[in-house]
Amino acid sequence: MPKNTKALLPSPDPDAEDGRPAWNNKLEYILAQVGFSVGLGNVWRFPYLCQKNGGGAYLVPYFILLLLIGIPLFFLELAVGQRIRRGSIGVWNYVYPRLGGIGVSSLMVCGFVGLYYNVIIGWSIFYFFQSFQYPLPWAECPIERNGTQAIVVPECEKSSATTYFWYRQTLNITSTIDDTGGLNWKMTLSLLVAWIMVCLAVIKGIQSSGKVMYFSSLFPYVVLLCFLVRGLLLKGAVDGIAHMFTPKLEKMLEPQVWREAATQVFFALGLGFGGVIAFSSYNKRDNNCHFDAALVSIINFVTSILATLVVFAVLGFKANVMNEKCVVENAEKILGYLNTGVLSRELIPPHINFSHLSAQDYAEMYGVIKTVKEDNFGQLGLDACVLEDELNKAVQGTGLAFIAFTEAMTHFPASPFWSVMFFFMLINLGLGSMIGTMTGITTPILDAFKIRKEILCVVCCIIAFLLGLLFVQRSGNYFVTMFDDYSAGLPLTVVVILENVSVAWIYGTKRFMQDLEDMLGFRPYSFYYYMWRYVSPAVLVVLIVATVIEMAVSPAGYNAWVESEVSVHYPPWALAMAYALIVVAMLPLPLVFIVRHFNLISDGSNKLSVSYRKGMMKDMSNLEEQDEQRFILSKNPSEAPSPMPAHRAYLGPGGTQEMTNTNYGTSTKTGYQNIGSPESEL
Repeated sequence: MPKNTKALLPSPDPDAEDGRPAWNNKLEYILAQVGFSVGLGNVWRFPYLCQKNGGGAYLVPYFILLLLIGIPLFFLELAVGQRIRRGSIGVWNYVYPRLGGIGVSSLMVCGFVGLYYNVIIGWSIFYFFQSFQYPLPWAECPIERNGTQAIVVPECEKSSATTYFWYRQTLNITSTIDDTGGLNWKMTLSLLVAWIMVCLAVIKGIQSSGKVMYFSSLFPYVVLLCFLVRGLLLKGAVDGIAHMFTPKLEKMLEPQVWREAATQVFFALGLGFGGVIAFSSYNKRDNNCHFDAALVSIINFVTSILATLVVFAVLGFKANVMNEKCVVENAEKILGYLNTGVLSRELIPPHINFSHLSAQDYAEMYGVIKTVKEDNFGQLGLDACVLEDELNKAVQGTGLAFIAFTEAMTHFPASPFWSVMFFFMLINLGLGSMIGTMTGITTPILDAFKIRKEILCVVCCIIAFLLGLLFVQRSGNYFVTMFDDYSAGLPLTVVVILENVSVAWIYGTKRFMQDLEDMLGFRPYSFYYYMWRYVSPAVLVVLIVATVIEMAVSPAGYNAWVESEVSVHYPPWALAMAYALIVVAMLPLPLVFIVRHFNLISDGSNKLSVSYRKGMMKDMSNLEEQDEQRFILSKNPSEAPSPMPAHRAYLGPGGTQEMTNTNYGTSTKTGYQNIGSPESEL
């Protein structure tokens, strides 16, 4: 073999030498990001916020905030994960070691959310298997024997069949959070099945989860489209959709609407969880993550719109059914009053036929009776039966999925089929999000410790199942509400603003933009420069302040079930537990800062990815060929260039004059700049 054969071989790919797993193809990766970001919130939170905050008018602030904070911050997370090729802990250790607690806090929030999120998947699994029977078990109230007499269960009669099935037969819920009531074995078994599913999906890392995503990410869209077509054929569906998208423009002036839109944008994309960074860390360094950020964000937004159409088409049908039922019941009351002489037959318009009474006829009759019998009208006990009132009944979360939607499906032809499809969709939506959440937990640990991913995955799932038993007690639903309200909201917002600040103000926006140009082959729009540096941090600060004020003003409580829903304040121990969740999730931030500031622990400089170190060495070797002043502008020999190499000085957003960095600060063991003050280029 000739001696120069070796020189003819192509230079090795740094990504391949890294030894880090990689996505089989771009589609797998996009589906993984879509599966993680599109979750249960798109189906049961976004439609509720639309209804509550002005219908179609709510889409305006939502879309504006998606552009201002959603896409820029999503792009930022994708870029740092892809560039550094580490999980959340590794990424922020290397960007600025003193803020390495960002990754730890992110991991802890993932743990908290994963614990209760999988309980919801367990509930969906239970309903899924209960759907294989006709009639559906929540279609009618159960009958109990009282001697020789058969009567409807009083608790069910006071509420509804679906509400009773949810609270009593599914959760068998206690009346207060103080009363644990012991384990609910049906929910415990469902939770075990849910964790086995998650474990099997992520046990081989992205090699197994990537395959699962082909189904779990795409199947929900098939179901949503089927439901949309079926829903549009139902009577009243158009009423629901029209009610949904009728804009109440005055709502756009209310600060609360913008706060809730910002929060929804924030959580819809999965910002701060670490799953976005973990998934992108398995990409090649030249992948176009800018396109990915825009694509996934738009898919998420369109999915929310699609889910809203489906939900309100079905709820419009349900509202019509309930309104017709109201008309029939009240017409029977009026007939009774006519037969007993309480009401005169002269009050009934001549064209009204009680055997074919429409909602319009009833409304006319109701108006006449109310006008004539104004003094004692209240004693008659007649309801107005207005369709708008039914449509205005706002439901979200479990109330939408397990009560309102299930009740609507009982009126569908072939209701078991639609019920099976709906809950199978919820399982897949939840599974996609859980895969991202688990990846956000396991990837940083695998980066830091040499451990087999299969063993780590199984151990994590076993521990999570045992901790999750808290949520499958009879009082477990109250703890799900607590964790949902307190474990993620404020901590994640703080995590994301620190991510933004560490990149835009400590590492430097101009340097980061140049790194992106080096990585992508083109310079991102100057729009991102201003978003990262000014707008996004400002919006996030306002969001944090608004969240703290909301927590301080609103009484901390939950909806207890005492034969009906009752709002109850948390007891002192539960309130302490709720606030402890916030403190524990945010505690790594100051702790890591302190121990790194006083050099009490290593900053993990020896754990940079192979491809990243090779990129750094390559750029350092170019020092002999480049103008040294472009790289090292400080007179102190101990100061080093940015490890995120810059082949060309960044010209600033839209500028024509070359901008150079005049002070990069003192170096750290990681190779990243241990800068003690904000970026000094400006």
